[in-house]
Amino acid sequence: MELIHRPRRLRNGEILRKMVRETRMDKSSLIYPTFVVEGENRKEEIPSMAGQYRYSIDQLLYKAEEMLEAGVNKVMLFGIPDHKDACGSEAYAEHGIVQEAMRALKARFPELYLIGDVCMCEYTSHGHCGILHGHDVDNDETLQYIAKIALSQVEAGADMVAPSDMMDGRIAAIRALLDQNGHTNTPIMSYAVKYASSFYGPFRDAAESAPSFGDRKAYQMDWHNRREGLKEALSDVEEGADILMVKPAMAYGDIISDVKAATNVPLGAYSVSGEYSMVKTCGNLGYVDETAMMCEIATAAYRAGADIYLTYFAKELAKAMDEGRIG
Repeated sequence: MELIHRPRRLRNGEILRKMVRETRMDKSSLIYPTFVVEGENRKEEIPSMAGQYRYSIDQLLYKAEEMLEAGVNKVMLFGIPDHKDACGSEAYAEHGIVQEAMRALKARFPELYLIGDVCMCEYTSHGHCGILHGHDVDNDETLQYIAKIALSQVEAGADMVAPSDMMDGRIAAIRALLDQNGHTNTPIMSYAVKYASSFYGPFRDAAESAPSFGDRKAYQMDWHNRREGLKEALSDVEEGADILMVKPAMAYGDIISDVKAATNVPLGAYSVSGEYSMVKTCGNLGYVDETAMMCEIATAAYRAGADIYLTYFAKELAKAMDEGRIG
């Protein structure tokens, strides 16, 4: 058979396949999300996320050293306070759990890049992401609290803040308060396109942040909607977001691709707790090759257009990159 075009020619051998690879990634794009709790000598495995833990600050320092040794130098912190109230006051307290963790991490590892998740759900007694009036989250009243949280984290050592609350106007509110206090160079990574997803279940267990009533569909996005994601992303860019994020990642490749094509800022994708737990559980049961599946899912996010990847598999992905299994 005479064939001029033979696509298989470029698949003949690992060296050639890597040379012509369309999607490339490295460890500098990885962010590791982790959970910090009050107390000492606490390392509590999260039942729904095998291999992931809640750390007290002293134990978090060991985890940070482990991540740095693996080549992962970016960490996003989620705080779980002992005290919760209606306005989530521990989220913006000077000596709140995340603020103290950031000070300790910066003192020990100045090279570690710290990102603060800016939200209220882990800190409120009701588990919602803002200030309640009755059973409704008051968008505009919540903005001042979200901005205060961001400022408190930056003053404690955060290199970047990442608002995840999905209130309208939050990026502008944060940017204004940071600038007023001299933090004009602190970037904002917006959870711009965050869907009301069932993939978040294990996170709510990990962060003890499940709402005490109702759900978050009045502020997180309807996962039936595609064009709405562009509206949210473009709005956040106009308000001053430096980086955008799509959350979740695995089932939202179309959204990642859309946002990438429509904007000119770096784009992150958050491989959320449910994605991690699905892969981990199937791997532990021997149903799949856990590492191969982890690499394939990550590659799909980058292939769709992600520049940054937030994942609980950050250390394992870094190892896979070192071994040439991905990247």
